[in-house]
Amino acid sequence: MLEYISRRIFYMIPTVIAVSLVSFAIIQLPPGDYLTTVLAQLSAQGDLVEADVIAALGARYGLGQPLYVQYYKWISGIVLRGDFGFSFEWDLPVKALLWERLSLTLMLSLSTLLFTWVVAFPIGIYSAVRQYSIGDYIATTIGFIGLAIPNFLLALVLMYFSFKYLNQSVGGLFSQQYIDAPWNWAKFVDLMSHLWIPVVILGTGGTAGLIRIMRANLLDELRKPYVKTARAKGLSETALLLKYPVRIALNPFVSTIGWTLPALFSGSAIVSVVLSLPTTGPLLLRALIAQDMYLAGSFILMLGVMTIIGTLISDILLAWLDPRIRY
Repeated sequence: MLEYISRRIFYMIPTVIAVSLVSFAIIQLPPGDYLTTVLAQLSAQGDLVEADVIAALGARYGLGQPLYVQYYKWISGIVLRGDFGFSFEWDLPVKALLWERLSLTLMLSLSTLLFTWVVAFPIGIYSAVRQYSIGDYIATTIGFIGLAIPNFLLALVLMYFSFKYLNQSVGGLFSQQYIDAPWNWAKFVDLMSHLWIPVVILGTGGTAGLIRIMRANLLDELRKPYVKTARAKGLSETALLLKYPVRIALNPFVSTIGWTLPALFSGSAIVSVVLSLPTTGPLLLRALIAQDMYLAGSFILMLGVMTIIGTLISDILLAWLDPRIRY
């Protein structure tokens, strides 16, 4: 097991380097950069641009220099000083913008993940054990509907019905009076009252998918000879189900951690834009549109690193859960 983990960690090092190179290449693909665009706009409007500010930014981040110099300044700042660069559009350090929204993104995404697992796990087991029952048909129908409806469309429908028939808005995570208020118990309660709406919207598709996966995997395990042998030895159905087939059928749940971690960091951008959620997703979208290179590049790099770390965690858990994977 230790050899397996060590080998997986060793593979991470060149992968992270490759991700950083690809991230930097992606943000350099569009012609020009945000600073050049701003300077052109200011010059067209006749505004004066402070030369010392431009020179300082150019020297700090290597703007106008060869790409390998810019890459070295960017990646060395992240590794050595935790400096992700400077957001030209927001006129703030990138890390200040990241951490400002990351806490709400993590809370929303973790709540969605918990909702998905709590709902999908028992329904998937029930559908497999009671195959072709009325409950199985209902779960299957709801699952197909959940997979077919995009999350952003569900958000739009919910917003329409809430505004038209309930006379209230479902956008945002806070009421108007709590948006800029300091944290206290009342603000936390207000957050909880708004949190369930995006959790249900974001969790619908994932829940439906995991129900189908759990049902299919468990049905496959229940037909294997070891289940019949355990049942013939007198093991109770509940103990048999939970000790062997369910444990193997849990593999897809654990393997989803590989893409769950980047989802925790980025949030669902389209749904966040529709519901006006103060998460990191809309910030990434805005950075890409505005060519805010260091903000966008830091997001892309973090998403890649989170995917690698999530894959490592899921591989370790899968190896612990199913010894066959170690070999």
